Amino acid sequence: MPVDAEKEISKLWRELHGAQAEIGKTYYRWRQVALEFAGEGVTPLDVSLRAAEFFGKDIGKSLLPRLNWLKGEEAFLLNLGKALAGLWITEGGLATAEKGGNPGEIFINCSRDPWPSWAKEFGVPMEEVAVCRERMYQSILEDVSVFFAVPLKIELQKAIPRGQGVTTMRLYKAE
Repeated sequence: MPVDAEKEISKLWRELHGAQAEIGKTYYRWRQVALEFAGEGVTPLDVSLRAAEFFGKDIGKSLLPRLNWLKGEEAFLLNLGKALAGLWITEGGLATAEKGGNPGEIFINCSRDPWPSWAKEFGVPMEEVAVCRERMYQSILEDVSVFFAVPLKIELQKAIPRGQGVTTMRLYKAE
């Protein structure tokens, strides 16, 4: 029986998008349950930032085996930037990493981020989406910085959830 390649690819594409949507929705379902258990003294942002730190630490550990310094600082930073952009891509976003104008500087740009749509579905403020992504990436860099003995920083410069059309993060070696 012949295989209709176009039909099979379309089916896989739909299934991928469905799985990606479940990633975000599961996070926000978890967030809602955590808020209910946390009680009245805790703000939703505190719960989300703590989760972002936890996720970031775990992701940072999984990145370590794939990073190396063999090709020098610029290649290391670009590979790290690409790995961070890859997180967005895995979730259904469109992201790239490129060298900045200064040595030791990489810009990670995301032009399509699914998280604001998922957050909106659950009534989560857009600013929370922006600061949680930044906190997660900062947490990723903590172990990477220690392991490679290179002080790394990341800062959010623009954010889709803030209505800026693109999310831009600056990854750099701190002096």
